[in-house]
Amino acid sequence: MINLKKINREEAFRYMGIKGEPPQAVISEAEYCEELLLECISPKFHWITADILDHSGNGIFLSGHKLILKGNDIAGHLNGCSGVILLCATLGAEADKLIRKFQSEDMAKALITDSLASAAVEQVCDIAEYEIRGRFPDKFLTWRFSPGYGDFPLECQKDMLAALDASRRAGIFLTDGGLLTPTKSVTAVIGVSEKPINRSRKGCSGCNIRDKCNFRKTGGHCND
Repeated sequence: MINLKKINREEAFRYMGIKGEPPQAVISEAEYCEELLLECISPKFHWITADILDHSGNGIFLSGHKLILKGNDIAGHLNGCSGVILLCATLGAEADKLIRKFQSEDMAKALITDSLASAAVEQVCDIAEYEIRGRFPDKFLTWRFSPGYGDFPLECQKDMLAALDASRRAGIFLTDGGLLTPTKSVTAVIGVSEKPINRSRKGCSGCNIRDKCNFRKTGGHCND
């Protein structure tokens, strides 16, 4: 388990759609919510590697797994790669409980805590990616690409979780509606290559929530 000591509040404020310096009242509420959130979460991540057996128009087939990565965007993302790293990360169920508690008591605190939790799980992914890159110093890696981005279907989540043994390794499950639970959980694919690859930037054009994204509405973006 990861000992996360601080949450990127600037990123959380971006999730909330705040541009520039937040009001002092929001900062004070965020400090309070962050303290409670850090006390209750149990950040974890787990990752595995797999070789790419076939990179054809029918999807990307991986060694040792029935998971098939489908979609033009994930195919382009993994172009030139010989393998992948499958990653899952979560804050644990207590983050959801705290958000639900605030939803019944104070919606402002609920929004702030939800945004802080979203920022926190991305930090967990960053920590995982740092570890992964340290394990493969002689390889070239893409940035992480999650189901739901572009035309990479969310339906891949089920087989990704199975390949990762995510329920046992990280306590991540899939609801009947196809959503990850705990909700502050992430799955992602990172491409692995023997040669330098074009690490294209993340962009709004390929994102499946671009039309309802708060960042875009306020003139911002979440690109690296």
